[in-house]
Amino acid sequence: MTKAEVQQFLNDLSRAWPDARTELHYTTPFTLLVAVVLSAQATDASVNRVTPALFAAAPTPQAMTALGDEQVGQLIRTIGLWRNKAKNVVELSRQLLAEHGGQIPHTREALEKLAGVGRKTANVVLNVAFNQPTVPVDTHVFRLANRSGLGRGRTVEAVEKKLEARIPLPMVRDSHHWLILQGRYVCKARKPECWRCAAQQSCLFPDKTPLPRPKAPRATASPAIRAGRVFPAD
Repeated sequence: MTKAEVQQFLNDLSRAWPDARTELHYTTPFTLLVAVVLSAQATDASVNRVTPALFAAAPTPQAMTALGDEQVGQLIRTIGLWRNKAKNVVELSRQLLAEHGGQIPHTREALEKLAGVGRKTANVVLNVAFNQPTVPVDTHVFRLANRSGLGRGRTVEAVEKKLEARIPLPMVRDSHHWLILQGRYVCKARKPECWRCAAQQSCLFPDKTPLPRPKAPRATASPAIRAGRVFPAD
């Protein structure tokens, strides 16, 4: 995309998602961090189903450490990879207490040293909790950026660098939310719903999906035939 196309594309997305924000439920930077760690290879909806009980039992690093792997696991066992995630959540809580006084660090480097925290998770926390201009790239953002031409790259980090370089600074922080929601609900992996995309004009995807044709109504038999009282002619 050209600079003008990038600006138009993002303007259109901002109007499509005016109240965009993370769909994960959280109340503090710590609960946000835990929720994002749990969301790896799991839907936000599935994480939101387990975190109310988890955060009621362990709203702080101290309480999470005291709860331990086994009890955390029992509270999150309906999400994917729950055993490893339980270990990571407890270990990162221990690390926060030992190395950061129980506080969430404000740098990507420090966050990535915590158990279960990768670049995307660190960027989400910096963006959402600390209002830093990062562009976390998950599968939805990666797909949309490559498909639309907003920022193409073969790796997540390459796409992230392209987006941070090309998106106007005042829009960087909010753009993450526009892109993830657009990718999750409109620019879907198997069949993008281009006919309802607000940013279609600037998108460079060559194979835009047309509006599906309405299905023809199926012929229905008369009530007498359905009841078996009348037999249609051969």
